[in-house]
Amino acid sequence: MTAYLTRRIVFALFVLCGAVTIVFLVLRLVPGDPAQLILGSDATAQEIATLRTQMGLDRSLFVQYGIYLGDVARFDFGDSYRYHRDAMTLVVDRLPATIQLAVAAMVIALILGIGLGVVAALRVNRLADRVVSVFALLSQSMPSFWIGIVLILVFARQLNLLASGGRGGLDRLILPAFTLALPVIAILIRLTRSGLLDVVHENYIQTARAKGLRERIVIFPHAIRNALIPIVTVAGIEFGKLLGGAVIVETVFAWPGAGRLLIDSISARDYNVVQAAILLIAGGFVLINLIVDVLYGYLDPRIRLGR
Repeated sequence: MTAYLTRRIVFALFVLCGAVTIVFLVLRLVPGDPAQLILGSDATAQEIATLRTQMGLDRSLFVQYGIYLGDVARFDFGDSYRYHRDAMTLVVDRLPATIQLAVAAMVIALILGIGLGVVAALRVNRLADRVVSVFALLSQSMPSFWIGIVLILVFARQLNLLASGGRGGLDRLILPAFTLALPVIAILIRLTRSGLLDVVHENYIQTARAKGLRERIVIFPHAIRNALIPIVTVAGIEFGKLLGGAVIVETVFAWPGAGRLLIDSISARDYNVVQAAILLIAGGFVLINLIVDVLYGYLDPRIRLGR
């Protein structure tokens, strides 16, 4: 178990280093002079040269990379050129809204995904199974921005039941959370269904039935518990993806989270905020995956026993 955890931690560190490097290179490969884009077309050559010097763009790429690594190690991403505040502080202030949305979406996905997956497995090849399978296929096929717009038109404009945007009470959280959760619901439905169908034919399940246990007792304490191992892993990975995938949903629903801030900062060429937001989201994704690996190690006896 110790060797397994050590490997996962080392791998997580390599992923973080890769994310740091990719962010650095991508932002410097974007067409156009960042100083010119920030100051606008009315800026003089002297103003542009001064800003380039302040941003370190007049130095070689390797020198810029070294300075960048030192700043990342100190969590110093500079100030936002748009908001005139510390870039990382600005992103951290928006992060609770993104976490709230991702957690709500994950709760919805777990309840509906596992619940509908169990229904489909227990009613395999029947009407309920076919309906759930079609729902899963549609949920995973439709883009989030289109689903969000449709939900706004139906529930906010036509029925006037829920708010169409902004952060506030439960009425403002339901639509963006459900929109963000739909692709994950589809994945969990398929995973739960296939996992249960594999487990219900195992010998220990047949033995439990032969003992005269009720079907509900056989399925939930015995079958579900063993089918949950891959579900826990996938759910953790999907939760990490929700933090990054919230960018589009936050924009559609005007949700004031880190994802919307990232989109606004990209449009405004506020590179310090872009770097801080991307690295914070990437770090959260890596941390969540590391936690999932630890949980998986405890759930799977083969890993726990070092097999």
